[in-house]
Amino acid sequence: MPRKSFSELIASPGMPVLVDFFATWCAPCKTMAPILEQVAAQHQGKLRIIKIDVDKNPAVAQQYRVQSIPTLVLFRQGQAVWRQAGVVPAAQLGQALQPFLQ
Repeated sequence: MPRKSFSELIASPGMPVLVDFFATWCAPCKTMAPILEQVAAQHQGKLRIIKIDVDKNPAVAQQYRVQSIPTLVLFRQGQAVWRQAGVVPAAQLGQALQPFLQ
């Protein structure tokens, strides 16, 4: 299967896409991983989560002005509609995303 470009991944027409900008060496990013898994399980079928390694994809990180990691950006049909930098507890993240998952 051919790899999709970032713009193709975030342009998903039916479902919002939450992008986790992270780095493998980043401790807070490691803290965020199980939280994202929990949120993904809670919102299965309503939300897609993808991880973007800023070291491997610097152009994408720069395009979306990611200055600290982890940074979460929620895209709806290719448009950034919400963003948050830093570690977010699962309950708080779920609450923040709720309005976009209708």
